[in-house]
Amino acid sequence: MDVHPRRRSVEPMNKNTAAWARDLVRKHLETSLPRRWAHTQGVARQARTLAPILGDHADLLEAAAWLHDIGYAPELAETGFHPLDGARYLRETHQADEHLCRLVAHHSCALIEASERGLAKVLALEFHAAPPPMSDFLIYCDMTTSPDGHCIQVGSRLSEIRDRYGSNHIVTKFVRTAEPHLTDAVHRIQQMHRTFSAT
Repeated sequence: MDVHPRRRSVEPMNKNTAAWARDLVRKHLETSLPRRWAHTQGVARQARTLAPILGDHADLLEAAAWLHDIGYAPELAETGFHPLDGARYLRETHQADEHLCRLVAHHSCALIEASERGLAKVLALEFHAAPPPMSDFLIYCDMTTSPDGHCIQVGSRLSEIRDRYGSNHIVTKFVRTAEPHLTDAVHRIQQMHRTFSAT
């Protein structure tokens, strides 16, 4: 997996991207969706633990961690599918970096859930279908953070999602299909983290 993509400026206001992302998502989630905001803060904390591995690309991952669930904000919901709604908002309102938008659009195997919702073609056409570089890192951050922002094992995270939505919900169906991909991505990053820490 290429973790060193070419990058261009993401944030148009002369701040680092992660700080801009934090301030933007705080405006949309802190008051209206406080539990989602707590989760988002935890995902960003996990992203910061990967900074030594990612080097110059750590800021991009942290920005994606802050922004991955921004599409849940009620005022941004158009399709009701938060990866697509969030990525569209970042692209159309903020002219955000393409790689950042793709990370948000495809975070945590979103294309699989999009298939369940009949939105796979739309998502793939608007945001290139291939998982963007650093997808595994964002999966790791998201899938090891509880809804309240605490560190959690990936198996417990997936079980919590299934329990929260119930057996017949579309999100639960997505999790059943995506679980091997999500789990493998988390394990790859954990192994990378261990290897890096041992050197």
